[in-house]
Amino acid sequence: MINRERILFILCLALKRHYLTLPGAAGKVTHNYHNSLTQVNRTMHTRTIAHILPFAVFMSFIAVEGAVPWLDKNGIITLQPTGTLYLYPIKTIVVGLLLLYFRKHYHEISIKQIVRPSIAISALLAGIIVFALWIQMDWLLPFQKPAQGYNPDLISDHIHRTVLIAFRVTGASIVVPIMEEIFWRSYIARMIIDQNFESVSVGTFTWASFVTTVLLFGLEHQFIIAGCMAGVIYHTLLCRTKSLTACIVAHSLTNLLLGIYVLKTKAWSFW
Repeated sequence: MINRERILFILCLALKRHYLTLPGAAGKVTHNYHNSLTQVNRTMHTRTIAHILPFAVFMSFIAVEGAVPWLDKNGIITLQPTGTLYLYPIKTIVVGLLLLYFRKHYHEISIKQIVRPSIAISALLAGIIVFALWIQMDWLLPFQKPAQGYNPDLISDHIHRTVLIAFRVTGASIVVPIMEEIFWRSYIARMIIDQNFESVSVGTFTWASFVTTVLLFGLEHQFIIAGCMAGVIYHTLLCRTKSLTACIVAHSLTNLLLGIYVLKTKAWSFW
């Protein structure tokens, strides 16, 4: 039987060793205790920023991409038809660097998770299924207007076009999956359950978290219904495997297959 008094005594000794620097100095204990709390709060704040900022920056670039043509149309700036295409490499580099900078705060991402055959197979199947359904669901809602999509064929220079394609495929299949899964299924999905999101285990299911995340993830995309479909599958994968890494792999595979499909069929609206 566990001796609760002994455990409490050991915990008190551990706390004493952690907070005391001068024996018997009560003021020092209080000072160190508050310093430790401040450090914990600062760390939690940094981790929250690490989960939000890459996505926020990415969406800011999208806002700029949408505003630039409007500014050109109203004569505020002069823009070449291919001008906004060059924003994607910048966006990919900036967001990629942010993810790299905050990498130590993404404790929920572990390569060890994906080496388990059951998780790896589930992730690959999810990625393929989302891709197969996505290309059949290019439906727009009544309030939406068709988008031209990212069309590198507008660039006449072969080298420039190749570089843009490389950045687009790399960004969509590596940077975007990591950024979006960290934001949606690591941060938002858990934050809806508890504002102290790190107190919630990855893959914890509640209907509020599931429905909200799926709907918001869908609204982020041009094809909203397809986005909701992907959100359902990725979230189901998350809850089944308890692995954010599995979601990243599935998302990455979907986007890679979609990129290959777009380049082969010239269906630029999917980009």
